[in-house]
Amino acid sequence: MRDPERATDERTPRVLTRLVRSVTGLSTTIRGRIFVAFLGMSLLSGALGLYAVVAISHVGVLVNRTYDESLMSINYARATAADFAKMRSAFARRTHVRNAAEAAKLDAEIADLSTTLSEDLTIAVERSQSDRSVRTAGAVQAAVATWEEMRRSLDPATARPERWDALDQQASAFDSQIDLLVNYTAGDGFTFRQAARMLVAREMHVNAIVAGLAVFACALIAWLLNRRITGPLADASAAAERIASGRLDDRIPAGGRDELGSLLRSMAAMRDNIQAMMQREVSQRRVAEALVTDALQTSREGVIVVDAEGGIALANAQALCFFHGLEAAIAAGVSLARPAAGSGSDTLDECFRALARDGEIRLADGRWLRVSRSATQQGGFVAVCSDISLLKEQEDRLTETNLRLDAALDNMSQGLCLYDSQHRLMVVNRRYSEIYALPAGAIAPGMSAQDVLRASLAAGNHPGCDLAALLHQEREAHRGGAWHTQFQELSNGRTVSIDRRATADGGFVATYEDVTERRHAEARIAFLAHHDTVTGLLNREALGQQIDLAVAQAGRDSGFAVFAIDLDDFRPINETLGYGVGDELLAAVGDRLTACVREIDCVARLGADEFIVVQRGADRPEEAAVLARRIIEVLSAPYSLSSHEISIGLTIGITLAPGDGASCEKLLKNAEVALDRGKTEARGSFRFFEPEMDARLQARRILERDLRDALAREAFEVYYQPIYSLAADRICGFEALLRWDHPGRGFISPAEFIPIAEELGLIVPLGEWVLRRACEEAAHWPDGLKVAVNVSAVQFTSASLVTAVREALRRTGLPGRRLELEITESVLVANPGATTAILHSLKALGVRVSMDDFGTGYSSLSYLRSFPFDKIKIDQSFVRDLCVKDGTDFIVRAVIGLGSSLGMTTTAEGVETEAQLAHLRAEGCDEVQGYLISRPVPVSQVAEVINRWNGAAEAVA
Repeated sequence: MRDPERATDERTPRVLTRLVRSVTGLSTTIRGRIFVAFLGMSLLSGALGLYAVVAISHVGVLVNRTYDESLMSINYARATAADFAKMRSAFARRTHVRNAAEAAKLDAEIADLSTTLSEDLTIAVERSQSDRSVRTAGAVQAAVATWEEMRRSLDPATARPERWDALDQQASAFDSQIDLLVNYTAGDGFTFRQAARMLVAREMHVNAIVAGLAVFACALIAWLLNRRITGPLADASAAAERIASGRLDDRIPAGGRDELGSLLRSMAAMRDNIQAMMQREVSQRRVAEALVTDALQTSREGVIVVDAEGGIALANAQALCFFHGLEAAIAAGVSLARPAAGSGSDTLDECFRALARDGEIRLADGRWLRVSRSATQQGGFVAVCSDISLLKEQEDRLTETNLRLDAALDNMSQGLCLYDSQHRLMVVNRRYSEIYALPAGAIAPGMSAQDVLRASLAAGNHPGCDLAALLHQEREAHRGGAWHTQFQELSNGRTVSIDRRATADGGFVATYEDVTERRHAEARIAFLAHHDTVTGLLNREALGQQIDLAVAQAGRDSGFAVFAIDLDDFRPINETLGYGVGDELLAAVGDRLTACVREIDCVARLGADEFIVVQRGADRPEEAAVLARRIIEVLSAPYSLSSHEISIGLTIGITLAPGDGASCEKLLKNAEVALDRGKTEARGSFRFFEPEMDARLQARRILERDLRDALAREAFEVYYQPIYSLAADRICGFEALLRWDHPGRGFISPAEFIPIAEELGLIVPLGEWVLRRACEEAAHWPDGLKVAVNVSAVQFTSASLVTAVREALRRTGLPGRRLELEITESVLVANPGATTAILHSLKALGVRVSMDDFGTGYSSLSYLRSFPFDKIKIDQSFVRDLCVKDGTDFIVRAVIGLGSSLGMTTTAEGVETEAQLAHLRAEGCDEVQGYLISRPVPVSQVAEVINRWNGAAEAVA
């Protein structure tokens, strides 16, 4: 069998041979020649159509790149700018928000805007068509990232102004880059549009040339065919001529089935193809022009095309919006070089000025435009107008902020110098020159830090210092790698506090504050922390330190003495002459005390009129006694104050260390105990501490505690001693006497606890309680009986005495005539004017007032004249010796006669014998009271006493 592959190889040359022969045969016949001719024309027409299709495809690609790429890139770049503006606005609002929820909301809004900005910028980068656009988009991304980083690291509460400036500068850098990206992208779009137009023009020329060549070829073929074919080919020739001339609508005759018919049919097909191709080309051109027009009309930038003659050839919708009347000017053919007279409005004039050059122009409505011109190949130009009103507004705000910052710097209370990384002065305010008294122009930006120090040295601020010394002080302030506050003492006595902080760029900012007054105030505060404000002596805290130091040294060297000094009757001076005079007296006492002691001793004031002296090296009581006598002698001398001459006494308590104590608290306590003992026994002298004094003090403290507790529980009783009328031979009233039945000590004498109550200030509430109880119980007695209540001198210093009496009478219903208040002469001595006013107020209530213990005090008859007392009570000390021939009877007779002459009742206290009663009756005394009549009895026995002396007819209700 034959091999199939070998048979195939043998048939191939035969097929080629027959094909060559067929072609050669066609070329030698009319049919073949026509076939070859028309085959060549068909190939030529097909090539022409194919070329046109490729050209139109190229134009479509350029149009697509112009719209889908460049214009979309512009739109997303503008969207990026808008996102960034919103981010800045949200961040500005965030810096002023204090509400946490609102702050979180703004943070979320900033984060969303950051994501949107990133997406828009990414699309703008993807649609960029040129290397410069891609590079600019990268710069925009870097600017956004830098701004975001600076914003996140910025703390609005503590950020310095330069941080804000840096943030604004970065935002300006972003705006510049985004504007550049838009311009580059717009330029790319314009370039692609121009390329499309040029391509269309070129292809039209090429097509025209090719078409001409095709016509020439067809004519040649027709001429050749005409030589071969006549008659039947006339119609074919005419049809071909019409097709060549472009008359594609003419009818082509139908041929037969021969070669001429095939030719005519082929010509008809060719005509139809050419017509369809031309229609497609026109349609594609119209679509491309529509896309370009739409892109221009929807652009946010105003685009104006000016031809070489200065005529405005084209303006998009945004440009017509910017300049009213521009459309009419285009229609009228107005030229920029030769504007028609009265051809436009003010807005059109603005348009002509704007198009005259690149730059910025402000329109009549306040908007700002930025005009960028690009030349065209025909000699004209394309002007792109951008609305930069927002940018201008931001620049104005930035300028205003800078002005405010400058004003703030110039009005700071601190001096400020800002240096760059090379330690060159960048910013200096006016206060710095004022602090260092520098002349105008001595300090200017650009100077080095050392030059600034030299200027300060030249002004004479640092006597005895040179530049090296000042630099050494700065290095000392920068110890440990951190700046510490530096204090400079200037030649004018002022003190300047210097603080430095490093800046992010490697420089530093220094602030200078005049702290002279603060340093003085701190020194004053430090002094007052250990000294008394009135006398300048040591206070309690400083005294404790001195005593502790003396105790520590006493065991090694020698002992010391502690003097507790109290001024006698200092309170009346404050009350009568005023606290100003009292303070002046205390200061004078402090000066005299300081003069009495040595430098190694110390003097302190603990408060009020109490002073402490610590005498060092006092081993024996005799040494302390010498100083005590000298202090008493010096301080007792009269004081010549600014407006008064005052004499005052003092009492001193002394304790010796370490024998009487080894602690500050113990020594001060023992000195106080000795002082109290001295005031009790002999005012105007000094007493040394004795151990038994402490025991008495402890007993007194216990008594004080029990007294307070008893007052809180009202654990007192009121006893009543009858007052007997000698004229009526009956009881006329009772004197209320306070009694205290102590649960552990039994009855305590009023002479023991009443003085303590007066010292503790308890006598006022205690006296008011006695007054209420006495009025309450007396209200149940027969109407003719009165009740007498003693009033302490301390109660007269209280403004509530009159109110307490009025309330007691109102609540109990006791008539004022049945209440008798007994006072001593000491009440009138302390403050006669105020006391007399209170007594008159009491008299206005109907209350009777009697002077108790008359003759035992100052016995000034002027008191009887200044106030009309109702009764005088003769002290029992006179009644006790009434029957002894020592002149006491004459005193009693005189007092009784004085009371009778003044119309006052006289009452004798302490009547214990019939002889005393008979003598008083003979002298004309009105009333008596004493053990002869009755001892003081509780309220439960008052009825019995009344029944015994007045009879059963007067019963207690």
